[in-house]
Amino acid sequence: MNVLERLTFFASLYKVHDHPERGMWLLYVTVLLLAALVYRLGFARRLPLLKNVIIYVLLALGCTVLTFFAVFLPVAEGLAVAALVLIIYKVRLKQAKEGEKS
Repeated sequence: MNVLERLTFFASLYKVHDHPERGMWLLYVTVLLLAALVYRLGFARRLPLLKNVIIYVLLALGCTVLTFFAVFLPVAEGLAVAALVLIIYKVRLKQAKEGEKS
């Protein structure tokens, strides 16, 4: 089986098979940004600064492991879909709250 056929969209987009170091860094940044966005949109609460720093540091460490999975499994793609669903939810929630006020 050809490895190139098994790469996910983002892994093949960043050409992990040709430039592994640069591709993996780009994939890591993508996974990290999408995970932070999903966390922020879906789960974040108002916390003190130090607790926020700890959460984002642990998120960055966890995304390191997820990046290795993201080469062959649709981790970044799943995070992108989750972010899109949460953005739609937040927009609809905001519209519903504005509709109640008027």
